[in-house]
Amino acid sequence: MRKILQQKEKVLHQNAQEVRVADIKTKKIKTILKEMSLALGSQDDGVAIAAPQIGYLLRIFVVSGKILDKDFVKGEEEFKKIPKKEISKDLVFINPKISKLSREKEWVPEGCLSVRWLYGKTFRSKKATITAYDENGKKFQRGASGLLAQIFQHETEHLNGILFIDHAKDIKEELPTK
Repeated sequence: MRKILQQKEKVLHQNAQEVRVADIKTKKIKTILKEMSLALGSQDDGVAIAAPQIGYLLRIFVVSGKILDKDFVKGEEEFKKIPKKEISKDLVFINPKISKLSREKEWVPEGCLSVRWLYGKTFRSKKATITAYDENGKKFQRGASGLLAQIFQHETEHLNGILFIDHAKDIKEELPTK
């Protein structure tokens, strides 16, 4: 399994390259997606991961299927609309582009698998709409609010070489308790 890179790594501060649509179904991209899901699944507190976080300078991120679990995000209306068969499956976003952000924003707590163990508050739009390709090369659009909207913004920043600590406030170290 690939290691999750930490904040000093150069690849985390560079713009990721788009994946050619014709390449989405290739063995190379399928392998990268598998590596991303494995790396994400290895972290109990991880909700998403971008390709640069495991060393690939590609515009891809994966959202853990666990965030679609209704117990994980009680009260999030958009999650109630997601078909049950999608609930445990990781969501793949290739060449994502945020097409709309709400004007309404809020300060939300945030962390990152590549900035261990720092946490802070970021100013994020409450709602976001994203357009991307899935793992089969099918283009889709998805709207989100709450945690998923925050994830869209956080992961898209990763693809642009930005870490949340570049603009967060009240950054503190919080070591895990065992």
